[in-house]
This record gives sequence, structure tokens and C-alpha cells, in this order.
Amino acid sequence: MESTHMTLAGDLADRSQWTAENCSIDATMRALGNRSTMLIMREAHYGTTRYDDFVHRVGITEAVAAARLRELVSAGLLERRPYREPGQRTRHEYVLTPAGLDLQPVLVALMQWGDRHLAQPSGPPLTLHHTDCDEPVTARLMCAAGHEVEAEEVTVRAARRR
Repeated sequence: MESTHMTLAGDLADRSQWTAENCSIDATMRALGNRSTMLIMREAHYGTTRYDDFVHRVGITEAVAAARLRELVSAGLLERRPYREPGQRTRHEYVLTPAGLDLQPVLVALMQWGDRHLAQPSGPPLTLHHTDCDEPVTARLMCAAGHEVEAEEVTVRAARRR
């Protein structure tokens, strides 16, 4: 049978000696690991900034929205900025930070995974296109040299500490 998984190298090859205490995926899931958080991030990437809009567009309660937005600000993915409509009290909007912007390929990959594996009979509800040339946008695993990489072509090594 053909290999379809990543290769663990060095100290990682012996799984009984490896723990997930410093696992980046675990840390990411602690920051983002629920549906409402990911949908808030989706909306932020679509340009939503106002609290009431997050509540409405994600379909969550105000209490859940407040808690999730607080968590995303604390995690450094959103920044809370004051704004004031004429004649109104000061309120806050939520804008993506550089770390929040870095999440875009993850959101695209999740969307496309859902399109492939949880397909609706009518097809994907949305498609992504490059604004300049109108070609489809896809999430791909690539090496720094620009080669598209399959899972079996990836070797996982422990990072060297400086």
C-alpha cells in the first residue's frame, strides 16, 4: 500500500518518546478550536468589523460573540479599536491583525476541504478567484522552492532551538 502520511524523523520517529506539550496544532486549537471562533474569523476576513454584525452573520448570541471576540483579541488575531458614529457613544470595532491575516490560507483550506468532502448536491456555495486574473484560488502545500508537495513527501523534524 502506498504511503499517504508524513514521515517523522529523528527523535520524533519513536512516538513513545514524543509528547505533544509543545505542539503548535494544540496551541492553535486552544486559540481557535470552536465553530463560532472560526466563523468570526471568516467574517473578519470578509470585512466584518462591528460587534452586531458578527452576532447576526455568525448566528450566535451576544454573550458568545463577546466572549469569542475577547478571546481573539487576547490571542492577538483581532484588534479592538474605538469608533464613534455622529451623535452616538463610543463603540469598538474588531479588525484583523497581521497574525489574523496569516490565518487566511487555513480558512481557505478548511473551506475547500468542506467543498470536497462535505459537498452539497448543488456544489460549493462559494468560489474564490484571484482579483487580477479571475483564476480560481486554492490552498496548496508547497515547499519554499515552489514545489507542490503531497503528504508522503513531507518529513517532520524537531526544530533546532537557538
